[in-house]
Amino acid sequence: MKCYFLTQENLSAILKEVGELLRLDKVGAIPTETFYGLACNPFSQKALERLVAIKGREEGKPILLLLGRLDDLTVVVERIPPLGLKLIKLFWPGPLTLVLPAKKNLPKLITGGTGTVGVRLSSLEITRKVAQAFGGPITGTSANKSNEPAISDPEELLKNLPDLDFILDAGKTEGKAPSTVVSVVENKLELIREGAIPFEEIERRLKEA
Repeated sequence: MKCYFLTQENLSAILKEVGELLRLDKVGAIPTETFYGLACNPFSQKALERLVAIKGREEGKPILLLLGRLDDLTVVVERIPPLGLKLIKLFWPGPLTLVLPAKKNLPKLITGGTGTVGVRLSSLEITRKVAQAFGGPITGTSANKSNEPAISDPEELLKNLPDLDFILDAGKTEGKAPSTVVSVVENKLELIREGAIPFEEIERRLKEA
C-alpha cells in the first residue's frame, strides 16, 4: 500500500501518480468533505470487483460516483430532470448525492441493476482534483468495511482496510455526517438518506428558489 501525505508542494506530482493508479485499476482511499471514500475506475469490472472485495460489500448495492467537474455528468447520466438541475444549482459543490437515470453502459456493480446512479460534485477541492487527474468520474463509496462506521481518520484506514492499493492522506476529514442522498429520477424529490444537509433545508430552499 502506498500512503501519500499531501502538501501544497507535492500536490500536482501526487495527483498525477494517483490518476495513473486509478487508470491501472487500483483502489484507494481519498478524502471528501464528509468521510474518506473508496476511489476506483467505475468503468472497469476488475477494479469494481476489487473494491467490492476490499469493502466486503454484498452485490446489488449501488456505488455512488464523484465528479471532477459538472461536465462529467454527461458521461454517466442519461438525463437530468428539471428538479435535478435546480438542486445542482442550489447545493453543488457540496454533500448532496443525487440519484439520476444512469447511462445504459454503466456497469451493474455501479447501478446495482436499478437503472439509476448516485452522483456528487464534492465541495472538497482535492476530491474533484483526483477525478480530474483520472480523467472522469470515480467511485466514492465510503471507505470502510460494510456495516461498519464511516472513517474520517486516515490512521483508521490503515488498520481497517489493509488491502488498499493507496491512501491519499489529507488528515482528518470533517466526518460529522455522510452526504444526504435524494432521488429525482421521475422529477419528484425523494429522500433516500438524510445526512450533512437536512432534508427540511432542501425542501425550503427549493420552495424559495
